[in-house]
Amino acid sequence: MAFEGSCHCGKVAYRVDADPPRQAMACNCSHCRRKGFLLAFFPAAQFTLERGEDDLKSYLFYKHNIEHRFCTTCGAQPFAIGNMPDGSVMAAVNLRCVPGIDVDALEIQKVDGASF
Repeated sequence: MAFEGSCHCGKVAYRVDADPPRQAMACNCSHCRRKGFLLAFFPAAQFTLERGEDDLKSYLFYKHNIEHRFCTTCGAQPFAIGNMPDGSVMAAVNLRCVPGIDVDALEIQKVDGASF
């Protein structure tokens, strides 16, 4: 079953052709910690940007391996695109931008990204 997410103002919207996750990653790196991300990762083939490409900008930091995409109108960062360790392209979905997911019900996997 697919699920959908968006930025706050709705100009950017996406669809993930996968079951909604029951787990999320919470990273303590300087970027994720400041923004409060709860992330789930999906193969790029399961991710479709439905609208808003022209309303997105990218932010790169550290090793520039992940293209963090944010809406230029509302500033929300609903997803990122990057490479998995095996080189395959993935979408990192910010589950806080998916209205149909109860983030309080997710099993949270803590990642010590501050030590990378």
